[in-house]
Amino acid sequence: MLNYLFRRLLLGLAQLLGLVIVVFLILQAVPGDPVRIMLGERVPAEYVETVRERLGLNEPMLTQLWTYLTRIVTGDLGESVTFGQSIQTLVASRVEPSAYLITYGLLLAVIFGGVLGVFAAVRSGTVADFTLRILATALLAMPAFWVGLVLALIFGIAWGLFPVSGYQPGLVGAFRTLTLPAIAIAPSLVAVVLRTLRSSMKRVLDSEYIEAARARGYSENRVLARHALRNAVTPTISIVAVVVGFLIGGTAVIEQVFSIPGLGSLLVQAVERRDYPVVQAVALLAGTVVIVAGLVADLLQAALDPRVRNAIRNG
Repeated sequence: MLNYLFRRLLLGLAQLLGLVIVVFLILQAVPGDPVRIMLGERVPAEYVETVRERLGLNEPMLTQLWTYLTRIVTGDLGESVTFGQSIQTLVASRVEPSAYLITYGLLLAVIFGGVLGVFAAVRSGTVADFTLRILATALLAMPAFWVGLVLALIFGIAWGLFPVSGYQPGLVGAFRTLTLPAIAIAPSLVAVVLRTLRSSMKRVLDSEYIEAARARGYSENRVLARHALRNAVTPTISIVAVVVGFLIGGTAVIEQVFSIPGLGSLLVQAVERRDYPVVQAVALLAGTVVIVAGLVADLLQAALDPRVRNAIRNG
C-alpha cells in the first residue's frame, strides 16, 4: 500500500508539473501585451517597462518558466499587480466560498443521485425507471447558469426565501447564501451519479452471488445494502472524483451569476485583466484538488472492494 501511495504521489507531481507547463504555454500564446492590458493604455511606457521587469516578462520564455517553477517549490506565487496584494493572500481569501459551494453541490448530487440511482435499478424496466432515465437526460441538458437564474428569480426575488447575491461567512451564512448556487450546479451531477449507479447496480443485481444471498433467506434490504450497493458503488466513486474537476470549472459561471467572491470569479477577473500569475495560481490549486480527489477515490475503492485492494497489493 505504501508503495502504491508513493507511486501515486509521484504521478500526481508529474501531472501538476505538466499542468503548470501547459497553462504557462497557453498564456504565453495569448496575443497582446499582458502588462499594457493590465495597466491600461494611459499608463506611461516607463512604468509599463518597470512592471514588466518586476514580473520577469522581459526574460526569455524558458527563463520565465524556470523562475515560476522555482517559486512554486519555495511557496512564492508572486504578487498580483491588478489586485495589489500577494497571490497567496488573494487566493486564500477566495477559497472558503468555493470550497463550501463545491462541497454543498457534491453532497446534493451524491445524495439525490444515489437514492434515485438505486431506486431505478431496483425498479428496472418499470415506468419509474423509464421516468428517471428521461429525467436524467433532461437534467444533463440544463445549463447551470440557466438553472441559477430561474432559482434566483423564483426563490430569491419572487418568494424571498434565499439571497440572490453575495456570500456570508460561517456555516449558517454559507448555507443561506450558497443554497441556490449549490442547487444550480447539482442537476447535471445528479444525472451522472444516477445513471452510473443505476447501470452498475443493475449489473450487480443480476449477478449470481446476489441470487445466492437471496436464496439463503437474507432480507432484500440486507442484500441491497450489504452486498449489492457495496459492489456497485465503486464505479460511482471514480465518476464523482472526475466530476470534482467539472465542479471547479462550473463554479466560475455560478459565482458570476450569484456574485460570490470565490475562486471561480477570481479566475474570470484575472483572465479579463490578463493577470497571468493569478490565473496560474488558480489553475495550480484546481489541479491539486482534482489529483487529491482521484487519490481519495482510489483509496475508497480499495477499502470497499477486496479485488481492488488485492490488485494494489500485488501491483
